[in-house]
Amino acid sequence: MKQSLDGKKVAILVADGFEQIEWTEPRRALEEAGATTQIVSPSGEKVQGWNHDEKGDRFSVDMALGRARSDDYDALLLPGGVKNPDRLRVLTRAVEFVDGFFAAGKPVAAICHGPWILIEGKVLKGRTITSWPSLKTDLENAGAQWVDREVVVDNGLVTSRQPEDLPAFNEKMIQEFAAGRHERQRAA
Repeated sequence: MKQSLDGKKVAILVADGFEQIEWTEPRRALEEAGATTQIVSPSGEKVQGWNHDEKGDRFSVDMALGRARSDDYDALLLPGGVKNPDRLRVLTRAVEFVDGFFAAGKPVAAICHGPWILIEGKVLKGRTITSWPSLKTDLENAGAQWVDREVVVDNGLVTSRQPEDLPAFNEKMIQEFAAGRHERQRAA
């Protein structure tokens, strides 16, 4: 049975340098399932996507990070790209925004380098997750159990390694977003 996200509002947090396909494909899947999505960014009116190591397209920002509130969304998507999460994790406001989803038990999906920002929020202790392989040590040092699988679900947190994992990632993301809040998602 196809999951419905009718009435769900999903924030997609990105800074300049996000991996474009890790935004476009999940966003398409979310919208096809009925969700409303919004790009939340500290990057002004437009945000720059990347296609691996080359500039991609520029996209309009729907909500400035400074005005965004996690209470206004049902779920959060964190695309990867090396530059994107590295820029976000040093912004106190970005970390606070992400933490709000965990505090409320709302589902979060992160792919590739996207989980990097989760380290700053200290929400990974005791969780099983995956990511781009170069993040393994960072994530383990943050208390996570890192595994090499195409998709991992841990109490509302969905993670994947790379763009090739997008079909599995999108499927699990939609399932978890449809399920809604997860009491065990809350940060310790």
